Amino acid sequence: MNKASNAKRRQLVVGNWKMNGSLQENAELLVRIVAGWRGNAEVVICPPFPYLQQVCGLLKNTSIMLGAQTVNEHDKGAFTGEVSASILADLNCKFVIIGHNERRRMQHESDEQIAQKFVAVQKAGLIPILCVGESLQDREQGRHLETINRQLNAVFAHTGKEVFENAVLAYEPVWAVGTGKTATPEQAEEVHCFMRAQLGQLAEKIRILYGGSVKAHNAQQLFALPDIDGALLGGASLNAEEFLAICRAAD
Repeated sequence: MNKASNAKRRQLVVGNWKMNGSLQENAELLVRIVAGWRGNAEVVICPPFPYLQQVCGLLKNTSIMLGAQTVNEHDKGAFTGEVSASILADLNCKFVIIGHNERRRMQHESDEQIAQKFVAVQKAGLIPILCVGESLQDREQGRHLETINRQLNAVFAHTGKEVFENAVLAYEPVWAVGTGKTATPEQAEEVHCFMRAQLGQLAEKIRILYGGSVKAHNAQQLFALPDIDGALLGGASLNAEEFLAICRAAD
């Protein structure tokens, strides 16, 4: 791919608030973000489930979209505490993060379950943001591409590759999430390039985000790489100035 190739793909920045926020904090944060954002990149906010309706209201009549942090793979039923893709669609969500490394590790979500969630999200008319990434052990043992390949193929086996035209990928090296460590531009580009190669004919169309301690000071360098189309942010999305600076870097 040449240096200009990612100009064909609209840049995307996703803020994953994780288990943070309050009614007051959310309102104060979003007032500042909405007032400060006038760019062309797509921006998505993913608050905790109880705040979806509040955030939806605060984002009304803005260009910023609503997303969710996870979803259950079933459409309805006796799944206490879970939320289906159809419920998220009812609340005007547009995107859903699936396969986040914290869900894989802490909730023991398997590749198979994540593939089922991917299908459920698309069935409800929403856009999945499929997260993949390797552990520090995988990276140190040179197995990082093998791990990424396994995680991707688990979904490909369920869906084929053509449905990825309506999906987003996110590479988040587990060792760089919340640690302050960031993959070097060379490390990030290697994996993004590998992921794009796995997509075959759709390679040029699919947006692949980087997630892993992205900050305002390193965003520009990462976004300049030909295969990186934006960022999946955690902590940086809870600070209006930091978040806006990263969004502007993606523009």
